[in-house]
Amino acid sequence: MSVTAEQVRHIARLARLEMSEEELERLVPELNNILDWVEQLGEVDTAGVEPLTAVVPNALRLRDDQVTDGECRDEILGNAPVAEHGFFAVPKVIE
Repeated sequence: MSVTAEQVRHIARLARLEMSEEELERLVPELNNILDWVEQLGEVDTAGVEPLTAVVPNALRLRDDQVTDGECRDEILGNAPVAEHGFFAVPKVIE
């Protein structure tokens, strides 16, 4: 598979990139090299190879979920411009 200058121009327009003719001509062989490399990867026999998410095995370090109320209500309300009855007070909005 290979791309032409017209296809690169179309892709640049879709991506809203402004490119000069010189840049387009320079990009065509680069994109063709990338596509050739991707085609080579498609030819590799991967039968019997399990999919990997990482090269090295990773185990997530998880902590136990503990439900708390945060125990810092007074500290949080201390940052509020106005607090009433243990809640943030906001102006009434009527439309």
